[in-house]
Amino acid sequence: MARYTGAVCRLCRREGQKLFLKGDRCYTDKCALTRRSYAPGQHGQGRKKISEYGLQLRAKQMTRRYYGVLEGQFRHYYELAEKREGKTGEALLAILESRLDNVIYRLGFANSRAEARQLVVHGHFTVDGKRVNVPSYLTKVGQVISISEKSRGSEKIKSTLEATASHVIPKWLELNRDTLEAKVVAIPEREDIDLSVEETLIVELYSK
Repeated sequence: MARYTGAVCRLCRREGQKLFLKGDRCYTDKCALTRRSYAPGQHGQGRKKISEYGLQLRAKQMTRRYYGVLEGQFRHYYELAEKREGKTGEALLAILESRLDNVIYRLGFANSRAEARQLVVHGHFTVDGKRVNVPSYLTKVGQVISISEKSRGSEKIKSTLEATASHVIPKWLELNRDTLEAKVVAIPEREDIDLSVEETLIVELYSK
């Protein structure tokens, strides 16, 4: 499975905002964006006038990197969003939010989406009682996501659950911390998504 293997902190610096790609580190003074709030590279501190296309591209790249998906995947999600009712940009973000790796992260079962992807690939979670090891699996309203019985004794998962005990769960998800089961109760709405991007710019980019 292809994936980005470079320094993820460079991605935050390139986009000029935190994408929370390294979990707890992003909330500390060790955050690369806090220490160097300019783009990477020898010309990173230079001021450049961004064109309309540049703004659209940055919106797309920021969203793609935030969710950790490749270009081909992102384009596929956009095509799915076009077929849905309502605004295409909001439908695109709702689809990205519905990915299993993102759901695991939102529930506090992992410290970052990258960690969530790894845990899913290793088979630590079930959907409606069946093990799913595909991070891009799109969850649906009514489905139940839980930590597999075999994985509940994992020290890694126990420590993560302790660290994320105060994690705020979005309203489109319900979590029972006693049974370690969660349910998708609604389709994510734009107000539930904390990504500060103008999704209309992505629609404009792909509409050309």
